[in-house]
Amino acid sequence: MLVTKKAPDFTATAVLADGSIVEDFNLYQNLGEKGAVLFFYPLDFTFVCPSEIIAFSNRIAEFESRGINVIGVSVDSQFSHFAWRETPVENGGIGRIKYPLVADLNKQISRDYDVLFDGSVALRGSFLIDADGTVRHAVINDLPLGRNIDEMIRMIDTMLFTNEHGEVCPAGWQKGDEGMKADTKGVAEYLAKHSSEL
Repeated sequence: MLVTKKAPDFTATAVLADGSIVEDFNLYQNLGEKGAVLFFYPLDFTFVCPSEIIAFSNRIAEFESRGINVIGVSVDSQFSHFAWRETPVENGGIGRIKYPLVADLNKQISRDYDVLFDGSVALRGSFLIDADGTVRHAVINDLPLGRNIDEMIRMIDTMLFTNEHGEVCPAGWQKGDEGMKADTKGVAEYLAKHSSEL
């Protein structure tokens, strides 16, 4: 369980958003101003994976506006990542997505994040990492269950809100909602005001 702990660092080969291949992509050097979403997916050229990868790319501006970088990882090689990026969506590719894909060929990154399934591929793990490297949120889906990009953005907003205001975010909190003071009085006041909405 990595939540509240420092994210395992790594340096690996990656295909960047501009299509270039680098051998020394380092997680901590590629956190955004306010953190990163690191997500794992099983394999290139598969079925659920492209829908998630494209969904992250289509909404990259929402992540970047929050100071959050997006980084994808699978056990494929950099050459497979590159080929998939160069394949048009209508031909089963992902097109030129707007964030890096890391090659985890030896599966060590997947092991370090405890998402390696049956020694072969990564489960759909998503990790929200704060700017200081602390894992603040994690969710792991089974292979056939696609993840929810809206929920990841909501969790980013909760993290940024609590970081800025020192308050906590109750059930269903959305950006712009009132926070809750983390004491008995604050909780009682919040619940008295909002319990019918929960």
